Amino acid sequence: VQLQASGGGLVQAGDSLRLSCAASGRSFGSHSMGWFRQAPGKEREFVAAISWSGRTTSYADSVKGRFTISRDNAKNTVYLQMASLKPEDTAVYSCAASPPYYWGSRYDYWGQGTLVTVSS
Repeated sequence: VQLQASGGGLVQAGDSLRLSCAASGRSFGSHSMGWFRQAPGKEREFVAAISWSGRTTSYADSVKGRFTISRDNAKNTVYLQMASLKPEDTAVYSCAASPPYYWGSRYDYWGQGTLVTVSS
């Protein structure tokens, strides 16, 4: 599975932004997907995840209620809708895919990230 994130940019605090992660391959619908972010000088952290069917989602406490993860298996794409953005959301956001039919913390495939910068 090859992944490519896009949609990052420079926004102001309070704005919304939608990230996309396009996946190659016919097996996209069998992989749970996750979004992660890494701010300058900090460790990479989990943001959100969605199961292969889309029926189960999980969020980091820091984004719960503001971010929404979704997927369109027909388009081989997972999305991260971000609202009420804060300067502390500034980071490089990356998407990742789990092994087939797995729900947990293991991610085997990673895409290049997209930079989100939130100005105050």
